[in-house]
Amino acid sequence: MNDSEILMNPNDLVRYLKKPASEFTKNDIIRYCEENEIEMVNLRYVVEDGKLKTLNFVISSKDHLDSILSAGERVDGSSLFSFIEAGSSDLYVIPRYRTAFVNPFADVPTIDILCSFYDSTGKPLESAPENVLRKAHDLFKKETGMTFKALAELEYYVISERDDFYPGVDQKGYHASEPFAKWENLRREALIFIARAGGKVKYGHSEVGCFTTDEHLYEQHEIEFLPMPAEEAVEQLIIAKWIVRMLGYRYGVDISFAPKITVGKAGSGLHFHMMVEKDGKNMMVENGKLSDTAKRMVAGILDAADALTAFGNTIPISYLRLVPHQEAPTNICWGERNRSVVIRVPLGWIGAEHMVQHANPNDCSNYPKRESKQTVEYRVADGSANPYLTVAGLIVAALDGLRRPDALEMAEKLYVDVNIFKPEFKERLASLKQLPASCWESAEALEAKRQKFEKDGVFPHGMIDSIVTKLKAYNDKGLSEKLYGNNTEIAKLVTQFLHIA
Repeated sequence: MNDSEILMNPNDLVRYLKKPASEFTKNDIIRYCEENEIEMVNLRYVVEDGKLKTLNFVISSKDHLDSILSAGERVDGSSLFSFIEAGSSDLYVIPRYRTAFVNPFADVPTIDILCSFYDSTGKPLESAPENVLRKAHDLFKKETGMTFKALAELEYYVISERDDFYPGVDQKGYHASEPFAKWENLRREALIFIARAGGKVKYGHSEVGCFTTDEHLYEQHEIEFLPMPAEEAVEQLIIAKWIVRMLGYRYGVDISFAPKITVGKAGSGLHFHMMVEKDGKNMMVENGKLSDTAKRMVAGILDAADALTAFGNTIPISYLRLVPHQEAPTNICWGERNRSVVIRVPLGWIGAEHMVQHANPNDCSNYPKRESKQTVEYRVADGSANPYLTVAGLIVAALDGLRRPDALEMAEKLYVDVNIFKPEFKERLASLKQLPASCWESAEALEAKRQKFEKDGVFPHGMIDSIVTKLKAYNDKGLSEKLYGNNTEIAKLVTQFLHIA
């Protein structure tokens, strides 16, 4: 990290310590706390429900702070994970120094640090979500020599009192600006806070979803990130969801990441873009085209697509979003710039490097050649996802594709370059397998393919059992058919899950 990157970095600790977050040490954090009059430390961690948990510490001395940072603390695992018995439930939470940031909402100067779970013997907790992701990524790097990078597109609705002054247009909110987008200011503030917390933000904008009821305005927004190594990509997403919720709470409005608010209106997804790098080179592109490496990864993910919903689509209303004609996938296939597929290949600036010179003919600046930005986008997951497990599942599936001798043939067979929902392509549509239509079907798909995830010891057997049991407990077989056209029952279901995501 050069001087200019440090000076312009929004993270207070990076600027003060003059080093990247990846190099933070215990002594760095102690020094920052001493010299910036930090009064509290919050240890934060994510458990089974996907939300941030908190332990608050008032710093009483330098030795006390050193103890917190050196040893972490013990917690009751049986209250955090359904598959841990109360009789042997104590766990340790140990801070990861590179995740430290200044809490933007605290009344007194406070440092927050994300933690990892360890068992009674001091070993990483096998079933901790962050450890599952770490195991998946370590395996991928060891076997391929490549780093798996990801970025999320975080979609959410702001629900507020109806405002008919400069009204937005129903389902036409994409990239709308203030004053037609009423909650642009909340989104801008979220971008700043996320960046200060270490998140690498690409951009924010209003999304398609915009509608009103007699009393409320529902306005959809999106925050997209930059590609980061898998663990960091999930960490910045977790913190971002917390920041957006906190801002909504402060503004007195409701924030929902729920996959569906009402039938006929845009749902909220949690798309993940993926790429792999080796020695700083993007391996998704070869000779100006999507590489065989990328296609093999795509094939592996498509082969596991039905089971992956168990990690990324975990509540009944997830399956009200995965319906035709709503820019959400229903059938297992992939394509370029196609929004009705499980995996989309977005524009990647391949063969289009000179646009800025054309747009600015009087600018004689030197434009150095930059590494390709090409990614592939997994479009199935939504706000109910456990992002640690979803990304871990994507890594495991991508690695399976790289191992398979028939991966390229699979990728060719599942490629589509048409709108599969048009009548003239009904035979092509009928040839494609469908994604699960309920939590029950998702659980059955995971049961059928559990060996894919348990192989190599990435996903613990008990964790898969727990996920299957939880999904089947909803007993939502045939839910879409039962609810079809019944807006009252749909509204009740949506209300039940509005904040669970």
